[in-house]
Amino acid sequence: MKRLDELKKHLKRGSVYRRSDLMKWSNAVDRHLTELVNDGTLQKLSQGLYYYPKETVFGAVPPDEKVLVRSFLKDNKFLLTSPNDYNKLGVGTTQLYNKRVVYNRKRHGEFELGGRKFFFHAKPRFPKEVTQEFLLVDLVNNLDTLAEDTKEVLSKVRNKVKTMDVQKLHKTVKAYGGARAKKVLTPLLNTLEQRHYA
Repeated sequence: MKRLDELKKHLKRGSVYRRSDLMKWSNAVDRHLTELVNDGTLQKLSQGLYYYPKETVFGAVPPDEKVLVRSFLKDNKFLLTSPNDYNKLGVGTTQLYNKRVVYNRKRHGEFELGGRKFFFHAKPRFPKEVTQEFLLVDLVNNLDTLAEDTKEVLSKVRNKVKTMDVQKLHKTVKAYGGARAKKVLTPLLNTLEQRHYA
């Protein structure tokens, strides 16, 4: 029992642990994990992933999504986004999606972590943070997956482009645009740049 108490001392509330993280403090990690899950100290999030809940007056707080994804990937090179973010662009998307997208360099596929679904997309390049330019390019890249009328959204995207920083958007299209984003946005940006320099 002393070893279990020793292990508990190292746990920090709000942290997500992999089984391998706890091996350095335990000589019987699987038995200790079972005991900690059974007594409510830890919550099992997915295979080999555990959470030590942060408590508030309203009860246990679910793990922060970034902490969850970082522990799952064992890496902090990822970008967490959602199709709901497109709604901020003002291009006619209004649907709400129960979907989190993780651009990363390691994993691909759908994973459930802590009762939430995450769609991991392995990509060679993605920005460090979500910008308005990246959201617009990402929206055009993923137009087929959205519930909205694509023609209507594309028409509004073309108008939106005229209000944005053309050079920044051009760089973003080159860096992260798929075939559709390049086909839709590059001619439009070239025309706007020509007008600017005319």
